[in-house]
Amino acid sequence: MDKIKQQSAWSWVPSLYYAQGIPYVVVMTVSVIMYKRLGVSNADIALYTSWLYLPWVIKPLWSPVVDLFRTKRWWITTMQLLVGAGLAGVAFTLPLASFFQYSLAFLWLLAFSSATHDIAADGFYMLGLKEGQQSYFIGIRSTFYRFAMITGQGLLVILAGFFEVFTGQEPVVFTVEADPQATEFRQFPHEEGIAQSEGLAFVVYGHDQVLSTQTIPREEADSIRQWVRQQNLAWGFVEPEPEPGELTVSWWARTIGNPFSAWLRDRLRISEPDDPGLSEFQGNMGLVGVRLNNPPDEGREIVLNTGFQRGDASIRLAEGERLVFTVANWDQKGWLLLQLDPQLDRRAVTFFEGRSGNIPLAWTITFIVLAALFVGFFIFHKLILPRPAADVSARRSEGKGVFYEFFQTFGSFFRKNNIGPALSFLLLFRLGEAQIVKMASPFMLDAREIGGLGLTTGDVGLVYGTVGILALTLGGILGGMMASRRGLKFWIFPMALAMNVPNLVFVYLSSALPTSLWLISGAVALEQFGYGFGFTAYMLYMIYFSEGRHKTAHFAICTGLMAMGMMLPGMISGWIQEIIGYHNFFIWVVLCTIPGFVVIRFLKIDRSFGIKEKTGRQPG
Repeated sequence: MDKIKQQSAWSWVPSLYYAQGIPYVVVMTVSVIMYKRLGVSNADIALYTSWLYLPWVIKPLWSPVVDLFRTKRWWITTMQLLVGAGLAGVAFTLPLASFFQYSLAFLWLLAFSSATHDIAADGFYMLGLKEGQQSYFIGIRSTFYRFAMITGQGLLVILAGFFEVFTGQEPVVFTVEADPQATEFRQFPHEEGIAQSEGLAFVVYGHDQVLSTQTIPREEADSIRQWVRQQNLAWGFVEPEPEPGELTVSWWARTIGNPFSAWLRDRLRISEPDDPGLSEFQGNMGLVGVRLNNPPDEGREIVLNTGFQRGDASIRLAEGERLVFTVANWDQKGWLLLQLDPQLDRRAVTFFEGRSGNIPLAWTITFIVLAALFVGFFIFHKLILPRPAADVSARRSEGKGVFYEFFQTFGSFFRKNNIGPALSFLLLFRLGEAQIVKMASPFMLDAREIGGLGLTTGDVGLVYGTVGILALTLGGILGGMMASRRGLKFWIFPMALAMNVPNLVFVYLSSALPTSLWLISGAVALEQFGYGFGFTAYMLYMIYFSEGRHKTAHFAICTGLMAMGMMLPGMISGWIQEIIGYHNFFIWVVLCTIPGFVVIRFLKIDRSFGIKEKTGRQPG
């Protein structure tokens, strides 16, 4: 690398990791929204899109291929071109009758291409930067990856929504206000409807709702919800969802889980928790009716997709998200059911908007824009990415064949020096965090009567989606800067403290159950900042332990172990919490951080690893 002209890391690290995040969020999040808008059933969306995560789970299995053949630079640019092709494939299959099957096939191409791109990009990061630069840019690369998440979940959906509005009728708009002083509950709005525009347009009944924050009995809420479903189904506004299969008790729950839960509750004298879904009272409800003012053309379907536009997320659309109007039902009211969060006890206003444009066309244009973006990434990185001297194929010129090299790559990882403590660190360092990340939001949302904080959905969105993200990003950037000054050896234990000690805030919150949103936000900010700061050490250790001839494949194996270390504890975290309650659960989480501290004592780390060279210039 020293023999060639150095390329500034600022010119390619941000764009590379922004490009890495976009296809992931498209596959895992945007596709779900798109299929919902296109009328695919919830059952099919959940089943088929969940499998799309598989390439990222098993990517360590083919990571040696990236190491053995061609350069990481070649793999990065080629995969970006394939990602662009996958996005274009999705775009051009959406207008087809069998769009679901064909678009899923291209999403699979997108997923495998993106997972392979991740392998190559992480390997190139280690080849294209010196140790000190790797430490410094850990937070930068994470920040731009998060920007990609925000782009996918926000800007891409907004872009598709713009095209939906542009290609359809005037949007349906209405507001819902929650007011503790209000007493009226409009179950059936009968006032004169208001047409949204001239010509073929929607007529809205009950477009301005003012609902009391007083909760209503669960039986009444269930009755209203059932009536809305029956009305919309009877007039053909919606299609029936497939009936779920009969629920059965699994062998694990029958023979191990339930008996052990009962034994542990008996020993700890913990009562059986109530099912929060069977709460005696639920949030207040309101209805909005929508119909067309004139019949559409014969054979034409006008699909109205309604959703949250802005305001307080504690008011949600419970039924009627997608209504289909035809010549057979245009003069009947399709019903939209609004419901308040049962914890809401203050004034709140939410704006909803319904769009009826050409949805396949809107999403086709969106995916064409994405495909063009990745062609741009391909051209940009083809020109900008440096050409490190170390970025060569790891395959030996003389050897025992490709399969020997393939399995030798895996074997060499588990023959590394200090492998036992390294594996323990990768699996145990995030043992506490893996559990708390699953239960933090339920703890915030659950009622105070069962040990939760009783926050509304909007409150949790504010705490984690704004305050938490900002603190997490700042912690990650600061962690990278600090690590580049003194190195991983110096910072690994302080960063472990920063990552795990703030978990004590949840012990406090679950004990005191404060009502101040400022106090709760401050506690979450502290925990998220510590997590972002401390996670730097984990990332740097994976880079350090992957050093060697097959560093790309070995880093992919490390990320696979990281995923396992998060997945397995997360799977049982809810079960543990239900047995021992929130307060005891967070104490348990703090105890789970101890093994991570212990194993650090046995890690062998070069004192100089991660320290930025003192050249008098900024990294990059």
